[in-house]
Amino acid sequence: AIVVVHYAGVGCEMDKIMEISSKYNIPIVEDAAQGIDAYYRGKALGTFGAFGTYSFHETKNVSCGEGGALLINDEKYIDRAEIIREKGTNRKQFFRGMVDKYTWVDIGSSYLLSEINAAYLWGQLEVIDEITHNRLESWDYYYENLKPLEDKGLIELPKVPEYCKHNGHLFYIKVRDIEERTRLIEYLKQKGIMAVFHYVPLHSSPAGQKYGEFIGEDKWTTKESGRLLRLPMYYDIKTEQKDRIIQSIKSFFTR
Repeated sequence: AIVVVHYAGVGCEMDKIMEISSKYNIPIVEDAAQGIDAYYRGKALGTFGAFGTYSFHETKNVSCGEGGALLINDEKYIDRAEIIREKGTNRKQFFRGMVDKYTWVDIGSSYLLSEINAAYLWGQLEVIDEITHNRLESWDYYYENLKPLEDKGLIELPKVPEYCKHNGHLFYIKVRDIEERTRLIEYLKQKGIMAVFHYVPLHSSPAGQKYGEFIGEDKWTTKESGRLLRLPMYYDIKTEQKDRIIQSIKSFFTR
């Protein structure tokens, strides 16, 4: 399968990817863990491939602590997905009266949310427009106030194509290199601000080295991952908090 990652709620170039998928008859699986309520050319992320996934981890825009959702966009996979979800049993078919008893028929595990987790999540889904709007306001505030640093060539800000509607999941900046990022993290830490880098490139992780391989030239992956720094971003972060973060970053580059 072709596995695409919609990082930061910004859609991948799905037109080109769908073209490749169709040409070579390779199914697409979308990692839209960060992509709920985000769109590519008006179509929701997670709805392009055979499968899409959303995360409801505590760090996501809507959360129930842990868990997520599997979006099945090809109905031929629904029956088996139900079985895997039901601990490998055909329990759903039993409830529908399709079989006289249920039993184990495939691999599976326990993927069901508890009632309290589901209720906690549902309350957020009912106001997801408000949540997204709030996060986008914070995202725009960071962007507008840090733009002067980008104009001076000191940092690089996120790029969002005009045909993508993102969800303000996270805001990051890119600095010159990993050494500068390390100094900036420490500088912000001294001011009581926690800014973190994100994923280590998969191919350089112990599991990546054990189970996979990097195909082609590593021209960008390692370099860009070493430049990226995530700023604090969450629902209802206060303006004075964002101002303190912005001013601290500016002071780092102008001291």
